[in-house]
Amino acid sequence: MVNLFSGSRSSSALRLQALLSASAMGIVCSVVACGSETPVTPAKTIGQTLPTTKDAGSNTKCGNSLRDSAETCDDGNLVSGDGCSDTCQAEPSYVCEGAGMDSCVYRASAWVQQAYAKASNTEKEDAFGGTVALSADGNTLAVAAAFESSGADGVDSDQKDNSEKQAGAVYVFARVGGKWVQQAYVKASNSTNYDSFGFSLALSADGNTLAVGADAESGAAVGVGGSQAIGANTNASGAVYVFQRAAGKWAQSAYVKASNTAEDDDFGASVALSADGNTLAVGAGGEDSSAVGVGGSQTDNKAVDSGAVYVFSRASAAATWAQQAYVKASNTGAGDKFGNSLALAGDGNTLVVGAYNEGSSALGVGGNQADNGAAKSGAVYIFSRAAAAWSQGVYVKASNTEKDDLFGAAVALSSDGKTLAVGATEEDSAAVGVGGVQSVNTVTDSGAVYVFALSGTTWSQQAYVKASNTRTIQRFGTALALSSNGTTLSVGAPGDDSSGKGVGANQTLGGAVYAGAIYEFRAAPSGWSQHSYVKASNTDASDAFGISVALSSDARTLAVGAVAEGSSAKGIDGNQADNTAAGAGATYLFAR
Repeated sequence: MVNLFSGSRSSSALRLQALLSASAMGIVCSVVACGSETPVTPAKTIGQTLPTTKDAGSNTKCGNSLRDSAETCDDGNLVSGDGCSDTCQAEPSYVCEGAGMDSCVYRASAWVQQAYAKASNTEKEDAFGGTVALSADGNTLAVAAAFESSGADGVDSDQKDNSEKQAGAVYVFARVGGKWVQQAYVKASNSTNYDSFGFSLALSADGNTLAVGADAESGAAVGVGGSQAIGANTNASGAVYVFQRAAGKWAQSAYVKASNTAEDDDFGASVALSADGNTLAVGAGGEDSSAVGVGGSQTDNKAVDSGAVYVFSRASAAATWAQQAYVKASNTGAGDKFGNSLALAGDGNTLVVGAYNEGSSALGVGGNQADNGAAKSGAVYIFSRAAAAWSQGVYVKASNTEKDDLFGAAVALSSDGKTLAVGATEEDSAAVGVGGVQSVNTVTDSGAVYVFALSGTTWSQQAYVKASNTRTIQRFGTALALSSNGTTLSVGAPGDDSSGKGVGANQTLGGAVYAGAIYEFRAAPSGWSQHSYVKASNTDASDAFGISVALSSDARTLAVGAVAEGSSAKGIDGNQADNTAAGAGATYLFAR
Protein backbone atom coordinates (compact mmCIF):
# COMPACT_ATOMS: atom_id res chain seq x y z
CA MET A 1 0.00 0.00 0.00
CA VAL A 2 1.21 3.48 -0.85
CA ASN A 3 2.18 5.63 2.12
CA LEU A 4 -0.49 8.32 2.42
CA PHE A 5 1.05 9.85 5.47
CA SER A 6 4.50 11.15 4.58
CA GLY A 7 5.48 14.62 5.73
CA SER A 8 4.69 16.59 8.86
CA ARG A 9 1.45 15.36 10.36
CA SER A 10 -0.72 16.09 13.37
CA SER A 11 -1.24 13.42 16.02
CA SER A 12 -4.77 12.84 14.70
CA ALA A 13 -3.44 12.08 11.24
CA LEU A 14 -0.97 9.69 12.81
CA ARG A 15 -3.97 7.98 14.43
CA LEU A 16 -5.44 7.47 10.96
CA GLN A 17 -2.08 6.12 9.85
CA ALA A 18 -2.22 3.59 12.67
CA LEU A 19 -5.66 2.44 11.50
CA LEU A 20 -4.23 1.69 8.08
CA SER A 21 -0.91 0.23 9.24
CA ALA A 22 -2.09 -3.37 8.97
CA SER A 23 -2.17 -3.24 5.19
CA ALA A 24 1.10 -1.36 5.03
CA MET A 25 2.71 -4.22 6.94
CA GLY A 26 1.20 -6.81 4.62
CA ILE A 27 -0.52 -8.68 7.43
CA VAL A 28 -2.74 -11.49 6.18
CA CYS A 29 -5.92 -12.08 8.18
CA SER A 30 -7.72 -15.39 8.47
CA VAL A 31 -11.03 -16.69 9.73
CA VAL A 32 -10.67 -17.61 13.40
CA ALA A 33 -12.12 -20.51 15.28
CA CYS A 34 -14.49 -19.16 17.91
CA GLY A 35 -15.30 -20.52 21.32
CA SER A 36 -18.73 -21.23 22.71
CA GLU A 37 -21.06 -18.35 21.94
CA THR A 38 -24.31 -17.14 23.45
CA PRO A 39 -27.13 -17.81 20.97
CA VAL A 40 -27.86 -14.82 18.75
CA THR A 41 -31.38 -13.78 17.80
CA PRO A 42 -31.71 -14.49 14.05
CA ALA A 43 -32.10 -11.52 11.72
CA LYS A 44 -35.70 -10.73 10.88
CA THR A 45 -36.97 -11.96 7.56
CA ILE A 46 -38.72 -9.85 4.97
CA GLY A 47 -42.45 -9.88 5.63
CA GLN A 48 -42.20 -10.99 9.25
CA THR A 49 -45.03 -9.55 11.36
CA LEU A 50 -43.81 -8.48 14.76
CA PRO A 51 -45.90 -9.06 17.89
CA THR A 52 -47.12 -5.99 19.73
CA THR A 53 -47.85 -5.51 23.41
CA LYS A 54 -51.27 -3.96 23.77
CA ASP A 55 -51.96 -1.45 26.49
CA ALA A 56 -54.90 0.36 24.95
CA GLY A 57 -55.94 3.49 26.71
CA SER A 58 -52.47 4.21 28.15
CA ASN A 59 -52.58 7.48 26.25
CA THR A 60 -55.60 9.31 24.95
CA LYS A 61 -53.93 9.51 21.55
CA CYS A 62 -50.69 7.63 20.84
CA GLY A 63 -50.85 4.14 22.32
CA ASN A 64 -54.60 3.57 22.25
CA SER A 65 -54.72 1.46 19.02
CA LEU A 66 -56.74 4.21 17.32
CA ARG A 67 -54.81 6.10 14.67
CA ASP A 68 -55.53 9.84 14.50
CA SER A 69 -54.55 12.32 11.78
CA ALA A 70 -51.10 13.01 13.26
CA GLU A 71 -50.16 9.32 13.48
CA THR A 72 -48.97 6.94 10.78
CA CYS A 73 -49.56 3.93 13.06
CA ASP A 74 -50.84 3.05 16.53
CA ASP A 75 -49.95 -0.41 17.81
CA GLY A 76 -51.36 0.06 21.29
CA ASN A 77 -48.11 0.76 23.13
CA LEU A 78 -45.51 3.47 23.65
CA VAL A 79 -42.45 1.39 22.78
CA SER A 80 -40.04 2.07 19.91
CA GLY A 81 -38.33 -0.70 17.98
CA ASP A 82 -41.43 -2.78 17.17
CA GLY A 83 -42.23 -1.04 13.91
CA CYS A 84 -44.37 1.74 15.39
CA SER A 85 -42.41 4.29 17.41
CA ASP A 86 -43.21 5.75 20.81
CA THR A 87 -44.72 8.76 18.99
CA CYS A 88 -46.86 6.54 16.74
CA GLN A 89 -44.85 6.95 13.56
CA ALA A 90 -43.97 4.00 11.32
CA GLU A 91 -40.28 3.21 11.75
CA PRO A 92 -37.79 2.79 8.88
CA SER A 93 -38.26 -0.44 6.91
CA TYR A 94 -41.69 -1.20 8.43
CA VAL A 95 -45.16 -1.04 6.90
CA CYS A 96 -48.03 -0.77 9.37
CA GLU A 97 -51.40 -2.16 8.34
CA GLY A 98 -54.86 -2.92 9.74
CA ALA A 99 -57.79 -0.75 10.80
CA GLY A 100 -55.67 1.16 13.32
CA MET A 101 -52.43 0.63 11.43
CA ASP A 102 -51.55 -1.57 14.40
CA SER A 103 -49.86 -4.53 12.67
CA CYS A 104 -46.31 -3.56 11.68
CA VAL A 105 -44.53 -5.69 9.11
CA TYR A 106 -40.77 -5.64 8.54
CA ARG A 107 -40.19 -5.16 4.81
CA ALA A 108 -36.69 -3.82 4.55
CA SER A 109 -35.23 -4.31 1.13
CA ALA A 110 -31.55 -5.01 0.64
CA TRP A 111 -29.13 -2.19 0.02
CA VAL A 112 -28.54 -1.36 -3.64
CA GLN A 113 -25.46 0.59 -4.67
CA GLN A 114 -26.68 3.86 -6.12
CA ALA A 115 -23.43 5.63 -6.97
CA TYR A 116 -19.66 5.33 -7.01
CA ALA A 117 -18.29 8.78 -6.23
CA LYS A 118 -14.83 10.15 -6.86
CA ALA A 119 -13.33 13.61 -6.57
CA SER A 120 -13.63 16.00 -9.51
CA ASN A 121 -9.83 16.29 -9.45
CA THR A 122 -8.76 12.78 -8.49
CA GLU A 123 -5.08 12.46 -7.62
CA LYS A 124 -3.12 9.67 -5.97
CA GLU A 125 -2.75 9.89 -2.18
CA ASP A 126 -5.56 12.44 -1.74
CA ALA A 127 -7.50 10.18 0.69
CA PHE A 128 -10.94 11.09 -0.68
CA GLY A 129 -13.52 9.41 1.54
CA GLY A 130 -11.53 9.61 4.76
CA THR A 131 -14.56 11.32 6.30
CA VAL A 132 -18.17 11.47 5.06
CA ALA A 133 -21.36 13.19 6.27
CA LEU A 134 -25.01 13.03 5.16
CA SER A 135 -27.95 15.35 5.73
CA ALA A 136 -30.95 13.87 7.54
CA ASP A 137 -32.86 13.23 4.30
CA GLY A 138 -29.79 11.68 2.68
CA ASN A 139 -29.82 14.09 -0.25
CA THR A 140 -26.69 16.07 0.64
CA LEU A 141 -23.32 14.38 1.00
CA ALA A 142 -20.01 15.89 2.09
CA VAL A 143 -16.81 13.96 1.41
CA ALA A 144 -13.37 14.98 2.63
CA ALA A 145 -10.02 14.45 0.97
CA ALA A 146 -7.82 15.64 3.81
CA PHE A 147 -4.60 15.11 1.84
CA GLU A 148 -5.69 16.86 -1.38
CA SER A 149 -2.98 19.32 -2.42
CA SER A 150 -4.57 22.25 -4.21
CA GLY A 151 -3.43 25.70 -3.08
CA ALA A 152 -6.84 27.16 -3.90
CA ASP A 153 -8.85 29.07 -1.32
CA GLY A 154 -12.61 29.20 -0.81
CA VAL A 155 -15.44 27.59 -2.78
CA ASP A 156 -15.18 26.35 -6.40
CA SER A 157 -11.71 27.72 -6.97
CA ASP A 158 -8.87 26.22 -9.05
CA GLN A 159 -8.69 22.45 -8.46
CA LYS A 160 -5.60 21.95 -10.61
CA ASP A 161 -3.19 23.96 -8.45
CA ASN A 162 -1.21 21.35 -6.52
CA SER A 163 1.01 23.85 -4.73
CA GLU A 164 -0.01 23.12 -1.12
CA LYS A 165 0.73 19.50 -0.21
CA GLN A 166 -1.98 17.83 1.85
CA ALA A 167 -3.85 21.08 2.43
CA GLY A 168 -7.12 19.19 2.10
CA ALA A 169 -10.48 19.70 0.39
CA VAL A 170 -14.16 18.85 0.78
CA TYR A 171 -16.57 17.91 -2.00
CA VAL A 172 -20.31 18.42 -1.62
CA PHE A 173 -22.72 16.28 -3.64
CA ALA A 174 -26.49 16.56 -4.01
CA ARG A 175 -28.99 13.89 -5.02
CA VAL A 176 -31.55 15.19 -7.49
CA GLY A 177 -34.15 12.84 -8.95
CA GLY A 178 -32.23 9.85 -7.64
CA LYS A 179 -28.99 10.96 -9.33
CA TRP A 180 -25.91 12.27 -7.56
CA VAL A 181 -24.05 15.35 -8.84
CA GLN A 182 -21.20 17.36 -7.38
CA GLN A 183 -22.47 20.68 -6.07
CA ALA A 184 -19.33 22.31 -4.69
CA TYR A 185 -15.56 22.03 -4.29
CA VAL A 186 -14.72 23.52 -0.90
CA LYS A 187 -11.36 24.70 0.38
CA ALA A 188 -10.24 26.59 3.46
CA SER A 189 -9.96 30.36 3.24
CA ASN A 190 -6.26 29.99 4.12
CA SER A 191 -5.12 26.73 2.47
CA THR A 192 -1.63 25.75 3.57
CA ASN A 193 0.65 22.72 3.40
CA TYR A 194 -0.34 19.84 5.71
CA ASP A 195 -3.43 21.54 7.19
CA SER A 196 -5.61 18.43 6.66
CA PHE A 197 -8.73 20.48 5.93
CA GLY A 198 -11.49 17.87 6.02
CA PHE A 199 -10.02 15.66 8.71
CA SER A 200 -13.46 15.90 10.31
CA LEU A 201 -16.90 16.83 8.94
CA ALA A 202 -20.44 17.50 10.12
CA LEU A 203 -23.67 18.53 8.38
CA SER A 204 -26.82 19.98 9.89
CA ALA A 205 -30.03 17.99 9.39
CA ASP A 206 -31.12 20.13 6.42
CA GLY A 207 -27.66 19.93 4.88
CA ASN A 208 -27.28 23.72 4.74
CA THR A 209 -24.60 24.08 7.42
CA LEU A 210 -21.24 22.35 7.00
CA ALA A 211 -18.49 22.28 9.64
CA VAL A 212 -15.01 21.24 8.51
CA GLY A 213 -12.10 20.49 10.82
CA ALA A 214 -8.48 21.13 9.85
CA ASP A 215 -6.68 19.67 12.85
CA ALA A 216 -3.20 20.58 11.58
CA GLU A 217 -3.94 24.22 10.64
CA SER A 218 -1.40 26.55 12.25
CA GLY A 219 -3.10 29.91 12.73
CA ALA A 220 -2.38 31.82 15.94
CA ALA A 221 -5.84 33.35 16.35
CA VAL A 222 -8.04 32.78 19.39
CA GLY A 223 -11.82 32.39 19.22
CA VAL A 224 -14.11 33.20 16.30
CA GLY A 225 -13.20 35.34 13.29
CA GLY A 226 -9.59 36.13 14.16
CA SER A 227 -6.58 36.57 11.87
CA GLN A 228 -5.81 33.47 9.82
CA ALA A 229 -2.07 34.17 9.69
CA ILE A 230 0.27 31.38 10.79
CA GLY A 231 1.79 31.86 14.23
CA ALA A 232 5.39 31.35 15.31
CA ASN A 233 4.53 28.67 17.91
CA THR A 234 1.11 27.41 16.86
CA ASN A 235 1.92 24.60 14.43
CA ALA A 236 -0.99 22.12 14.21
CA SER A 237 -3.07 24.15 16.64
CA GLY A 238 -6.06 23.39 14.40
CA ALA A 239 -9.12 25.24 13.14
CA VAL A 240 -12.74 24.72 12.12
CA TYR A 241 -14.45 26.36 9.15
CA VAL A 242 -18.22 26.77 8.91
CA PHE A 243 -19.97 27.07 5.55
CA GLN A 244 -23.57 27.93 4.70
CA ARG A 245 -25.62 26.96 1.65
CA ALA A 246 -28.26 29.27 0.21
CA ALA A 247 -30.03 28.64 -3.10
CA GLY A 248 -27.57 25.84 -3.88
CA LYS A 249 -24.48 28.02 -3.36
CA TRP A 250 -21.94 27.55 -0.59
CA ALA A 251 -19.97 30.27 1.21
CA GLN A 252 -17.74 30.32 4.28
CA SER A 253 -19.43 31.98 7.24
CA ALA A 254 -16.97 31.46 10.10
CA TYR A 255 -13.35 30.67 10.97
CA VAL A 256 -13.22 29.15 14.45
CA LYS A 257 -10.27 28.62 16.76
CA ALA A 258 -9.91 27.45 20.34
CA SER A 259 -10.06 29.92 23.22
CA ASN A 260 -6.57 28.75 24.24
CA THR A 261 -4.89 28.11 20.88
CA ALA A 262 -1.59 26.27 21.27
CA GLU A 263 0.84 24.17 19.24
CA ASP A 264 -0.13 20.55 18.49
CA ASP A 265 -3.58 20.83 20.12
CA ASP A 266 -5.31 19.31 17.05
CA PHE A 267 -8.40 21.51 17.44
CA GLY A 268 -10.78 20.18 14.78
CA ALA A 269 -9.80 16.53 15.10
CA SER A 270 -13.53 15.92 15.52
CA VAL A 271 -16.64 18.05 14.96
CA ALA A 272 -20.38 17.63 15.51
CA LEU A 273 -23.42 19.80 14.76
CA SER A 274 -26.90 19.80 16.26
CA ALA A 275 -29.76 19.14 13.85
CA ASP A 276 -30.51 22.85 13.44
CA GLY A 277 -26.83 23.64 12.90
CA ASN A 278 -26.73 26.13 15.76
CA THR A 279 -24.63 24.12 18.24
CA LEU A 280 -21.11 23.10 17.28
CA ALA A 281 -18.81 20.83 19.30
CA VAL A 282 -15.10 20.66 18.44
CA GLY A 283 -12.59 18.16 19.77
CA ALA A 284 -8.91 18.93 20.37
CA GLY A 285 -7.33 15.64 21.34
CA GLY A 286 -3.87 17.17 21.72
CA GLU A 287 -4.84 19.97 24.13
CA ASP A 288 -2.69 19.96 27.27
CA SER A 289 -4.58 21.51 30.19
CA SER A 290 -4.87 19.54 33.42
CA ALA A 291 -8.25 21.12 34.17
CA VAL A 292 -11.13 18.85 35.18
CA GLY A 293 -14.80 19.14 34.16
CA VAL A 294 -16.50 22.16 32.60
CA GLY A 295 -15.07 25.68 32.65
CA GLY A 296 -11.70 24.94 34.27
CA SER A 297 -8.40 26.76 33.77
CA GLN A 298 -7.29 26.65 30.13
CA THR A 299 -3.76 27.90 30.75
CA ASP A 300 -2.36 25.03 32.82
CA ASN A 301 -0.53 22.85 30.29
CA LYS A 302 0.55 20.13 32.70
CA ALA A 303 -1.31 17.21 31.07
CA VAL A 304 0.10 16.79 27.56
CA ASP A 305 -2.40 15.41 25.04
CA SER A 306 -5.11 15.06 27.66
CA GLY A 307 -7.56 16.65 25.22
CA ALA A 308 -10.48 19.04 25.41
CA VAL A 309 -13.81 19.86 23.75
CA TYR A 310 -15.12 23.32 22.92
CA VAL A 311 -18.83 24.01 22.47
CA PHE A 312 -20.01 26.96 20.36
CA SER A 313 -23.52 28.24 19.77
CA ARG A 314 -25.34 30.80 17.64
CA ALA A 315 -28.89 32.08 17.57
CA SER A 316 -29.43 31.38 13.86
CA ALA A 317 -27.59 30.66 10.63
CA ALA A 318 -27.10 34.41 10.16
CA ALA A 319 -25.80 35.00 13.70
CA THR A 320 -22.22 34.99 14.99
CA TRP A 321 -20.78 31.97 16.76
CA ALA A 322 -19.74 32.32 20.41
CA GLN A 323 -17.97 29.82 22.64
CA GLN A 324 -20.37 28.42 25.21
CA ALA A 325 -18.20 25.93 27.09
CA TYR A 326 -14.71 24.56 27.58
CA VAL A 327 -15.05 20.89 28.49
CA LYS A 328 -12.54 18.48 30.01
CA ALA A 329 -12.81 14.95 31.34
CA SER A 330 -13.74 14.37 34.98
CA ASN A 331 -10.46 12.44 35.38
CA THR A 332 -8.12 14.32 33.06
CA GLY A 333 -4.91 12.44 32.34
CA ALA A 334 -1.91 13.03 30.09
CA GLY A 335 -2.21 11.21 26.77
CA ASP A 336 -5.92 10.37 27.16
CA LYS A 337 -6.93 12.11 23.88
CA PHE A 338 -10.28 13.27 25.22
CA GLY A 339 -12.14 14.76 22.28
CA ASN A 340 -10.72 12.75 19.39
CA SER A 341 -14.28 11.49 18.89
CA LEU A 342 -17.58 13.13 19.80
CA ALA A 343 -21.28 13.30 18.96
CA LEU A 344 -24.25 15.57 19.65
CA ALA A 345 -27.94 14.74 20.01
CA GLY A 346 -30.30 16.38 17.54
CA ASP A 347 -31.29 19.15 19.96
CA GLY A 348 -27.66 19.78 20.86
CA ASN A 349 -28.30 19.22 24.56
CA THR A 350 -26.44 15.91 24.92
CA LEU A 351 -22.72 15.66 24.15
CA VAL A 352 -20.78 12.39 24.03
CA VAL A 353 -16.98 12.50 24.10
CA GLY A 354 -14.53 9.66 23.57
CA ALA A 355 -11.07 9.40 25.15
CA TYR A 356 -9.65 6.29 23.55
CA ASN A 357 -6.38 6.36 25.52
CA GLU A 358 -7.95 6.74 28.98
CA GLY A 359 -6.54 4.13 31.33
CA SER A 360 -9.05 3.18 34.03
CA SER A 361 -9.78 -0.51 34.53
CA ALA A 362 -13.38 0.23 35.55
CA LEU A 363 -16.24 -1.72 33.97
CA GLY A 364 -19.59 -0.44 32.70
CA VAL A 365 -21.30 2.80 33.70
CA GLY A 366 -20.19 4.95 36.63
CA GLY A 367 -17.12 2.98 37.68
CA ASN A 368 -13.93 4.08 39.46
CA GLN A 369 -12.25 6.73 37.29
CA ALA A 370 -9.10 6.94 39.40
CA ASP A 371 -7.85 3.42 38.77
CA ASN A 372 -5.33 3.64 35.92
CA GLY A 373 -4.68 -0.07 35.72
CA ALA A 374 -5.64 -0.56 32.05
CA ALA A 375 -3.60 1.78 29.85
CA LYS A 376 -5.34 2.87 26.65
CA SER A 377 -8.47 0.91 27.45
CA GLY A 378 -10.51 4.02 26.68
CA ALA A 379 -13.60 5.73 28.08
CA VAL A 380 -16.62 7.79 27.06
CA TYR A 381 -18.11 10.78 28.88
CA ILE A 382 -21.69 12.03 28.54
CA PHE A 383 -22.50 15.69 29.18
CA SER A 384 -25.84 17.47 29.20
CA ARG A 385 -26.88 21.09 28.70
CA ALA A 386 -29.61 22.93 30.59
CA ALA A 387 -30.19 26.68 30.26
CA ALA A 388 -26.89 27.04 28.32
CA ALA A 389 -24.90 25.39 31.15
CA TRP A 390 -23.05 22.11 30.59
CA SER A 391 -22.41 19.39 33.18
CA GLN A 392 -21.08 15.84 33.10
CA GLY A 393 -23.62 13.16 33.81
CA VAL A 394 -22.09 9.77 33.08
CA TYR A 395 -18.70 8.06 32.81
CA VAL A 396 -18.84 4.98 30.54
CA LYS A 397 -16.48 2.04 30.13
CA ALA A 398 -16.66 -1.25 28.25
CA SER A 399 -18.17 -4.31 29.92
CA ASN A 400 -14.86 -6.13 29.31
CA THR A 401 -12.30 -3.37 29.82
CA GLU A 402 -8.79 -4.36 28.75
CA LYS A 403 -5.65 -2.35 28.11
CA ASP A 404 -5.08 -1.17 24.53
CA ASP A 405 -8.70 -1.75 23.44
CA LEU A 406 -9.24 1.94 22.49
CA PHE A 407 -12.87 2.05 23.66
CA GLY A 408 -14.16 5.43 22.48
CA ALA A 409 -12.19 5.56 19.23
CA ALA A 410 -15.58 6.17 17.57
CA VAL A 411 -18.96 7.21 18.96
CA ALA A 412 -22.45 7.69 17.52
CA LEU A 413 -25.58 9.06 19.17
CA SER A 414 -29.19 8.82 18.05
CA SER A 415 -31.00 12.07 17.36
CA ASP A 416 -33.08 11.76 20.54
CA GLY A 417 -29.92 11.19 22.58
CA LYS A 418 -31.15 7.89 23.98
CA THR A 419 -29.02 5.35 22.08
CA LEU A 420 -25.22 5.44 22.11
CA ALA A 421 -22.80 3.26 20.14
CA VAL A 422 -19.11 3.11 21.07
CA GLY A 423 -16.33 1.54 19.03
CA ALA A 424 -13.30 -0.20 20.58
CA THR A 425 -11.21 -0.75 17.48
CA GLU A 426 -8.48 -2.86 19.09
CA GLU A 427 -10.62 -5.08 21.32
CA ASP A 428 -9.43 -8.69 20.97
CA SER A 429 -12.38 -11.01 21.62
CA ALA A 430 -13.00 -13.99 19.34
CA ALA A 431 -16.77 -13.62 19.70
CA VAL A 432 -19.00 -13.48 16.62
CA GLY A 433 -22.24 -11.53 16.27
CA VAL A 434 -24.29 -10.08 19.13
CA GLY A 435 -23.93 -11.10 22.77
CA GLY A 436 -20.99 -13.46 22.43
CA VAL A 437 -18.33 -14.38 25.00
CA GLN A 438 -16.25 -11.28 25.75
CA SER A 439 -13.39 -12.90 27.62
CA VAL A 440 -11.64 -15.01 24.97
CA ASN A 441 -8.99 -12.58 23.71
CA THR A 442 -7.47 -14.59 20.88
CA VAL A 443 -8.21 -12.36 17.88
CA THR A 444 -5.94 -9.34 18.08
CA ASP A 445 -7.46 -5.97 17.16
CA SER A 446 -10.64 -7.53 15.80
CA GLY A 447 -12.64 -4.71 17.39
CA ALA A 448 -16.04 -4.47 19.03
CA VAL A 449 -19.00 -2.12 19.42
CA TYR A 450 -20.96 -1.51 22.62
CA VAL A 451 -24.53 -0.18 22.50
CA PHE A 452 -25.93 1.72 25.48
CA ALA A 453 -29.49 2.88 26.06
CA LEU A 454 -30.94 5.62 28.24
CA SER A 455 -34.00 4.74 30.31
CA GLY A 456 -35.26 7.65 32.36
CA THR A 457 -32.01 9.09 33.69
CA THR A 458 -30.04 5.84 33.71
CA TRP A 459 -27.63 4.60 31.04
CA SER A 460 -26.98 0.86 30.72
CA GLN A 461 -25.28 -1.40 28.20
CA GLN A 462 -27.79 -2.93 25.82
CA ALA A 463 -25.57 -5.00 23.50
CA TYR A 464 -22.04 -6.21 22.86
CA VAL A 465 -21.59 -6.39 19.09
CA LYS A 466 -18.95 -8.13 17.00
CA ALA A 467 -18.56 -8.82 13.29
CA SER A 468 -20.22 -11.89 11.84
CA ASN A 469 -16.80 -12.97 10.56
CA THR A 470 -14.46 -11.79 13.33
CA ARG A 471 -10.84 -11.59 12.16
CA THR A 472 -7.44 -10.35 13.27
CA ILE A 473 -6.81 -6.61 12.73
CA GLN A 474 -10.33 -6.16 11.39
CA ARG A 475 -10.80 -2.99 13.49
CA PHE A 476 -14.55 -3.43 13.62
CA GLY A 477 -15.96 -0.23 15.12
CA THR A 478 -13.64 2.24 13.41
CA ALA A 479 -16.65 4.12 12.03
CA LEU A 480 -20.22 4.23 13.37
CA ALA A 481 -23.56 5.67 12.30
CA LEU A 482 -27.01 5.45 13.89
CA SER A 483 -30.41 6.17 12.41
CA SER A 484 -32.34 9.04 13.96
CA ASN A 485 -34.39 6.73 16.19
CA GLY A 486 -31.38 4.62 17.18
CA THR A 487 -32.72 1.32 15.83
CA THR A 488 -30.32 0.92 12.89
CA LEU A 489 -26.55 0.81 13.38
CA SER A 490 -23.90 0.76 10.64
CA VAL A 491 -20.39 -0.32 11.64
CA GLY A 492 -17.23 0.12 9.60
CA ALA A 493 -14.42 -2.45 9.70
CA PRO A 494 -11.70 -1.19 7.33
CA GLY A 495 -9.52 -4.20 8.13
CA ASP A 496 -12.00 -6.83 6.92
CA ASP A 497 -10.19 -9.06 4.42
CA SER A 498 -12.98 -10.74 2.46
CA SER A 499 -12.52 -10.41 -1.29
CA GLY A 500 -16.28 -10.52 -1.83
CA LYS A 501 -18.02 -7.70 -3.69
CA GLY A 502 -21.30 -5.88 -3.17
CA VAL A 503 -24.16 -6.43 -0.74
CA GLY A 504 -24.39 -9.83 0.93
CA ALA A 505 -20.98 -10.94 -0.32
CA ASN A 506 -19.26 -14.09 0.92
CA GLN A 507 -17.68 -13.17 4.26
CA THR A 508 -15.36 -16.18 4.44
CA LEU A 509 -13.31 -15.66 1.29
CA GLY A 510 -10.31 -13.79 2.66
CA GLY A 511 -7.48 -12.83 0.31
CA ALA A 512 -8.02 -9.05 0.31
CA VAL A 513 -6.10 -7.66 3.29
CA TYR A 514 -7.61 -4.43 4.63
CA ALA A 515 -10.25 -4.29 1.90
CA GLY A 516 -12.88 -3.33 4.47
CA ALA A 517 -16.60 -3.88 5.03
CA ILE A 518 -19.77 -2.43 6.57
CA TYR A 519 -22.04 -4.38 8.93
CA GLU A 520 -25.62 -3.28 9.58
CA PHE A 521 -27.51 -4.17 12.74
CA ARG A 522 -31.12 -3.53 13.73
CA ALA A 523 -32.80 -3.35 17.12
CA ALA A 524 -36.09 -4.98 18.06
CA PRO A 525 -37.72 -5.69 21.43
CA SER A 526 -35.95 -9.06 21.35
CA GLY A 527 -32.55 -7.41 20.93
CA TRP A 528 -30.04 -6.45 18.26
CA SER A 529 -29.28 -8.62 15.22
CA GLN A 530 -27.21 -8.27 12.07
CA HIS A 531 -29.17 -7.43 8.95
CA SER A 532 -26.59 -6.95 6.19
CA TYR A 533 -22.94 -7.21 5.21
CA VAL A 534 -21.80 -4.67 2.62
CA LYS A 535 -18.67 -4.59 0.49
CA ALA A 536 -17.46 -2.27 -2.24
CA SER A 537 -18.40 -3.00 -5.83
CA ASN A 538 -14.68 -3.10 -6.69
CA THR A 539 -13.21 -4.69 -3.57
CA ASP A 540 -9.44 -4.57 -3.46
CA ALA A 541 -6.78 -5.12 -0.85
CA SER A 542 -5.76 -2.05 1.16
CA ASP A 543 -8.74 0.11 0.09
CA ALA A 544 -10.01 0.49 3.71
CA PHE A 545 -13.68 0.54 2.69
CA GLY A 546 -15.58 1.37 5.88
CA ILE A 547 -13.06 3.76 7.41
CA SER A 548 -15.93 6.27 7.37
CA VAL A 549 -19.71 5.84 7.27
CA ALA A 550 -22.82 8.01 7.33
CA LEU A 551 -26.51 7.11 7.49
CA SER A 552 -29.59 9.18 6.68
CA SER A 553 -32.16 9.77 9.41
CA ASP A 554 -34.48 7.04 8.11
CA ALA A 555 -31.64 4.55 7.46
CA ARG A 556 -32.43 4.39 3.74
CA THR A 557 -29.29 6.09 2.43
CA LEU A 558 -25.80 4.90 3.33
CA ALA A 559 -22.45 6.52 2.45
CA VAL A 560 -19.19 4.62 2.88
CA GLY A 561 -15.66 5.94 2.41
CA ALA A 562 -12.72 3.90 1.13
CA VAL A 563 -9.81 6.21 1.86
CA ALA A 564 -7.15 4.27 -0.07
CA GLU A 565 -9.12 3.08 -3.13
CA GLY A 566 -6.94 3.50 -6.21
CA SER A 567 -9.07 4.29 -9.27
CA SER A 568 -8.18 7.41 -11.28
CA ALA A 569 -11.83 7.94 -12.25
CA LYS A 570 -13.41 11.34 -11.69
CA GLY A 571 -16.91 12.31 -10.64
CA ILE A 572 -19.84 9.90 -10.46
CA ASP A 573 -19.81 6.31 -11.74
CA GLY A 574 -16.48 6.36 -13.53
CA ASN A 575 -14.25 3.36 -14.28
CA GLN A 576 -13.78 1.44 -11.02
CA ALA A 577 -11.24 -0.97 -12.45
CA ASP A 578 -8.49 1.56 -13.20
CA ASN A 579 -6.06 1.36 -10.28
CA THR A 580 -3.58 3.97 -11.47
CA ALA A 581 -4.13 6.50 -8.66
CA ALA A 582 -3.09 4.65 -5.51
CA GLY A 583 -4.60 6.15 -2.38
CA ALA A 584 -6.90 8.51 -4.26
CA GLY A 585 -9.94 7.26 -2.36
CA ALA A 586 -13.62 6.77 -3.21
CA THR A 587 -17.07 6.93 -1.66
CA TYR A 588 -19.93 4.50 -2.28
CA LEU A 589 -23.62 5.43 -2.01
CA PHE A 590 -26.26 2.82 -1.22
CA ALA A 591 -30.04 3.20 -1.06
CA ARG A 592 -33.12 1.11 -0.32
